[in-house]
Amino acid sequence: MAGWIGRSVICVLAALLLASSTIASLDGPFIIANKKAKLTRLKSGSERVSVSIDVYNQGSTTAYDVTLNDGGWTQDIFDIVSGNTSTSWERLDAGALQSHSFELEAKTKTMFYGAPAVITYRVPTKAALQEAYSTPILPLDILADRPPEKKFEWAKKLLVKYGPLISVVSIVVLFVYLVATPSKSSGPKGSKKKR
Repeated sequence: MAGWIGRSVICVLAALLLASSTIASLDGPFIIANKKAKLTRLKSGSERVSVSIDVYNQGSTTAYDVTLNDGGWTQDIFDIVSGNTSTSWERLDAGALQSHSFELEAKTKTMFYGAPAVITYRVPTKAALQEAYSTPILPLDILADRPPEKKFEWAKKLLVKYGPLISVVSIVVLFVYLVATPSKSSGPKGSKKKR
């Protein structure tokens, strides 16, 4: 009996310690970053990569001296067309969002695996800079040979996207038409009674 009570007390104390450390860690900035990349084929046969990174502070206090660095875009594969791969903000308040974007042009045909962006920030209660990482991007098949779109590919895409909606609207219109038009049996010939 005494062993059971001792184990119960230890379990409760461990749970309280874990809960208090979790609550203490939530008592500061909590940075979440989402990185997205989109390929766009240009008429000249080259390809552009549009990169956008959203940085959120999901914590309960402000993060200071926030720096975003997305240096994984190697210069032998990409040229920067617009923007910079790094930026900084003086502060990121609790619940705030900052976005950063830039555009690159691909020089080499390759399969590119991008690294997450690195976000560093300062918390007033800690001496060392804190680090957070963005989500990684899916591999980019740069300058890949893609088959040309077929002539009626756009019609197929529209049919797949809006087909169910078109069929429902067609059924409703047909039903309204059938209800609204008089039937042929209710005409003058149908009203005569046989004697």
